[in-house]
Amino acid sequence: MTAKKRQNKFALGHHMTIEYYDCNHDILLDCKNMENIFNIAAKKSGATIIESSFHCFEPQGVSGVVIIAESHFSVHAWPEHNYAAVDIFTCGEDIDFKVAVDTLSELLGAEETVISSDMNRGIISNNGVEKTIPICEDKEHHYTLSWKNKFNKSNAWGLLTSVDIYDCNPSLVRNSDAIKTFTRLLCEKIKMKRYGECEVVHFGEDDRVAGFSMTQLIETSLISGHFANESNSIYLDIFSCKFYEPRDVAEFAIEFFKGSNYKMQVALRR
Repeated sequence: MTAKKRQNKFALGHHMTIEYYDCNHDILLDCKNMENIFNIAAKKSGATIIESSFHCFEPQGVSGVVIIAESHFSVHAWPEHNYAAVDIFTCGEDIDFKVAVDTLSELLGAEETVISSDMNRGIISNNGVEKTIPICEDKEHHYTLSWKNKFNKSNAWGLLTSVDIYDCNPSLVRNSDAIKTFTRLLCEKIKMKRYGECEVVHFGEDDRVAGFSMTQLIETSLISGHFANESNSIYLDIFSCKFYEPRDVAEFAIEFFKGSNYKMQVALRR
């Protein structure tokens, strides 16, 4: 019995998604540098570049696409998480995906690179294009994009958001009245009922850590922060057993204190 000859299937495209973790924070903040990096990676991989378009969001974040004759490279970056999500799609066979992935990893300063999917798109058979069920419809592997849904579905007891804000306005960092005003307005924004007055005290025995510390009890737990004089950085923690939107906190804080960029970590407490 002779083995059947395996037929090579034809695909309209090759699509890879890559997760870049622990990237260089400053690189992810720089829209022009990001555009340059993706053009370099596309060119090194053998792609034919047509044009590129990158946009910097407020208060931070970069989205961009490099249009190539073979299809595209695209990215969205979250500097607050040192993370970049990348898509590479090609309808040709001349692009070296390994070169593209490795070049981006090096230029983004990523400490970890994960290829999350590697797909053939538009498989052509004798009956035309085959229809398949997208992975995102697999409920067993569905990931929510909403912190509120994740909070509710996980039956979490509380939500902790830590926000680090850099290069803030020095006159606001050193102003206890401004800190109290910020805390009051933040509570109103995220609909938290304050319990007692906001306490603001100046601490620190050396210049590196000296600055105001703030605490504000709320009925659902606590808001706290430290305001570092030397670096004009602010470190906020908001813990509550009632849900609030973490990104609302970060974006309100960076706007109020006139910061240049921020990092954010969110944890569900059970």
